[in-house]
Amino acid sequence: MDPNAKKTALRMIPYGLYVLTAANKAGQVAAATVNWVTQASFEPPLVAIGVKADSHAHALIKESKAFALNVLGKGQQALAFTFFKPAELKGETISGEKFHRGATGSPILANAPAFLECTLEAAVEKGDHSVFVGKVVEAGVTKTPDGRADDATLWLKELGDKVFYGG
Repeated sequence: MDPNAKKTALRMIPYGLYVLTAANKAGQVAAATVNWVTQASFEPPLVAIGVKADSHAHALIKESKAFALNVLGKGQQALAFTFFKPAELKGETISGEKFHRGATGSPILANAPAFLECTLEAAVEKGDHSVFVGKVVEAGVTKTPDGRADDATLWLKELGDKVFYGG
């Protein structure tokens, strides 16, 4: 396989941006900007996410059997970059961002225009990322989009020409 063709073809898959959060009963939290996310079923409502196998988020999702996807909206590039770095819990903030705990205990970011809270239903642990399938048990919209909902989502390409994840 031509490695450049593979990289280019995989980078042609469009991605929205999300802050993946998880927490355990001991109070540890993880938060990371992710983009390998897709809806996988209408009934029951399922989402599939790719999570780096050696990440703190991966470990907490496996332990807690739950996670939240905080949808990033247009103009939230700075928030996406905030969670490219390890998260820091201080009081009621994660890396300076206010949050509350959702029904599963997963952090829900106050500034995210929407969120999906999930229980872990399945895991495929292959390669450097695992695919987690989550059942949506709670959802919320804090900022109703004007027009199409998918047009309100921040896209990876909006972070600039030098930011890629994939390939």
